[in-house]
Amino acid sequence: MRESPEAVYLYIPLMEKLHMSWSEIKQTPKHELEGILGAFQTYTMIHAFDGYSADDISKLSKDKPQLRSDYNRASNAKALMEQKIGKKRKIASFKDLM
Repeated sequence: MRESPEAVYLYIPLMEKLHMSWSEIKQTPKHELEGILGAFQTYTMIHAFDGYSADDISKLSKDKPQLRSDYNRASNAKALMEQKIGKKRKIASFKDLM
């Protein structure tokens, strides 16, 4: 069988993670498949640290320093998505902290 990057990076994840059938994949244009997979990867990255607080990440990152940068990347992506949909974030002011 011929090694194909499309099969490895596009079709297999669609079938495995999103449970798309082979007939659904064949009927969908390639640019839509790439968009679906990209959206799924963004969703996975944004929600990878759900349930963890910044303190939890700080404690866990003592053993795995890469975890902090992954958490920051996910937090930034989540903030960007919230900004795009118009969700307002509460900005803590110094007056609120006192």
